[in-house]
Amino acid sequence: MTTIFLRVAAAALLAACAFAPALHASVLIGGTRVILPAKGGEVTVRLTNDNTTPALVQAWIDRGDPQSTPDSVDTPFLVTPPMFRMEPQRDQSLRILYTREPLPADRESLFWLNVLEVPPKPAELETDGKNYMQLAVRSRLKLFFRPEGLQGDPLKAAEQLRFQVSGGSVLVSNPTPYHVTISDLAVDVGGKAYASESGMVAPMSELRLRAEGLPAAPAGTAVRFTIVNDFGAATALIGAVAP
Repeated sequence: MTTIFLRVAAAALLAACAFAPALHASVLIGGTRVILPAKGGEVTVRLTNDNTTPALVQAWIDRGDPQSTPDSVDTPFLVTPPMFRMEPQRDQSLRILYTREPLPADRESLFWLNVLEVPPKPAELETDGKNYMQLAVRSRLKLFFRPEGLQGDPLKAAEQLRFQVSGGSVLVSNPTPYHVTISDLAVDVGGKAYASESGMVAPMSELRLRAEGLPAAPAGTAVRFTIVNDFGAATALIGAVAP
């Protein structure tokens, strides 16, 4: 899940980006990713306002543009309610509905769920009319649309990854129809583990991960990696460099 901080004025819901890593979202999302099966055509995401003050919340789905706004997106999904007030210490359910517009039937499609939280105006500013600046927090979660009848088990897709090593990088091949998120990966060469960057391999695609100092590795060399499954849990696996 990605969190972005936005500066907003009193009447604005979206404005220029700012970074404030010391802040945290008060509206918590139940999970780190969303799986939407085509068979059911909808999924529910639970939100919780963990703060002592209310918040205005807006939700929308985009195709991967972190600068997207509700007015600029065009996806085959509806989010309801799209905007609402959350009282403190209360829950709210978001329904995500697939509108049945055509999507690839032989693999998953990736979208992003955005949840924007705008805190209320400070009480001491309600009557004095002074200008003020406040921070809105936007969280982004991966949303995987999963067609019916895909081959294989999504929880075992990572076991089918293939690895090739060349000049300081690892090429990861994913022959499955599922996305695989790699949170960490290391290749054991000469008694030393060479760590690579993390990343997500799209279905039936390849991804090259940089691994500083990684030398050539013969076939069968151990590749230790951790993936994030449908439930947001980490699973450690061991693979090998392919011939």
